Amino acid sequence: MTRTIWWNRTVGEFVREAGSAEPTPGGGSVAALAAALGASMASMASRLSQGEAFAALQTSVGEVLETMNRLTGACEELLEADIRAFEEYMRALKLPKESEEERAARRSAIDEAAASATAVPLRLMQVCLEGLRAAERIAEGCNKHVVSDLGIGALLFEASAQSAGLTVRINLSSLRNADLAAQYERQVSAMLQETEALKTQVLRTVHSRIAGH
Repeated sequence: MTRTIWWNRTVGEFVREAGSAEPTPGGGSVAALAAALGASMASMASRLSQGEAFAALQTSVGEVLETMNRLTGACEELLEADIRAFEEYMRALKLPKESEEERAARRSAIDEAAASATAVPLRLMQVCLEGLRAAERIAEGCNKHVVSDLGIGALLFEASAQSAGLTVRINLSSLRNADLAAQYERQVSAMLQETEALKTQVLRTVHSRIAGH
C-alpha cells in the first residue's frame, strides 16, 4: 500500500484542488475516484442482495463484494500513483539540457516518466473492466430496488475507463518508442471496446428490470 496523500481528504478539498490552477490532482486522479465510486455502488447493490430472497445469488454476491473491496484499494493506490507519475514527469522536463550528457539524461528521464504516466491509467482501465464484469454477473438477479445504483456503478466504471484512455493517449506523444506506443494504443482500443459492451449489457438489464420486464 502506498502512502496516502489525497485519499483521506474531504470530498470538498479534493474537488477544490482538482478545480484549481494546480496540475494535481488532475484527470487521472479524478478518473480513479470515479472508478472507486463505481465500486461503491456495486458493493451497495451486492450488500442489499443478501439473504434468503437472493439465495441463488449468494456465491456471486460474495465474490462481487470481495472484488469491489479489492478494486477500491487499487483505485486508492492508482489515485496517488497518478499524482506521483505526473510530478515525476514534470521534474524530468525541468532537468538541465545544456550539454550533450545532460540532454541524454533528461531524455532518458522523460522516457521513463512517460512510460510510468502511461502505465497508471492503463491499470485503471483494467480495474474498470474487472468492475464491469463483476457488475454484469449480478445485474439480472440483484435486489430490484437498487438495480439503478448498480447501473450507476457501471456508468462510473465506463466513464473512468474512457477518461483513463484519454490520459494514456495524450501521454503516447511523449513516447519515442513507436512500437510501444502502437502497442499501448491497441490495448486502449480493445479495452474501451469491451468496456462499452459490458456497460451496454448492464444498462440493458437495468432498464429492463426497472420497466418490470
